[in-house]
Amino acid sequence: MRTADITRNTNETRVHVAINLDGTGRQTIHTGVPFLDHMLDQIARHGLIDMDIQCDGDTQIDDHHTVEDVGITLGQAIAAAVGNKAGLRRYGHSYVPLDEALSRVAIDFSGRPGLEFHVPFTRSRIGQFDVDLTREFFQGFANHALVTLHIDNLRGKNSHHQCETVFKAFGRALRMATELDPRNSGVVPSTKGVL
Repeated sequence: MRTADITRNTNETRVHVAINLDGTGRQTIHTGVPFLDHMLDQIARHGLIDMDIQCDGDTQIDDHHTVEDVGITLGQAIAAAVGNKAGLRRYGHSYVPLDEALSRVAIDFSGRPGLEFHVPFTRSRIGQFDVDLTREFFQGFANHALVTLHIDNLRGKNSHHQCETVFKAFGRALRMATELDPRNSGVVPSTKGVL
């Protein structure tokens, strides 16, 4: 079982993340930001990752710290769960449609953090959720999971659909990249021998 349990406490947030990469998508998520909870549920269900994510953040000020710090802590948990990455497929990608929206996500467990985020949201808010925070979540994740992450919304008119296709595609790509490759068992998938 590839699991991790990470707690991150700052003056702005208290975040706890427990994951099982070899799960079934079961989740318990309470961040204080309802739309973020909905998006994290997409990662769990489509990534088949069991997740327990709890956050107590300063949402009376803004949702920024909560969204970013949950991304950071989830990234730390994923990095811990994959360990030295021996046997990983390493790369993952997915295209996900939702009605008129279509997004593509590609991920590489390269050990080098990087984010290319190209999502032209058609509105600035989805309900009370500031769409700018979507990038902050994925930047925090990429920096702390040590992954290269490319996110592209290829089309869409409804911001909720745009965002949801991004998170669903991310979950699918993450699932593919973190799967163990039976043809490469125990071998780090790099000519360097380390990632």
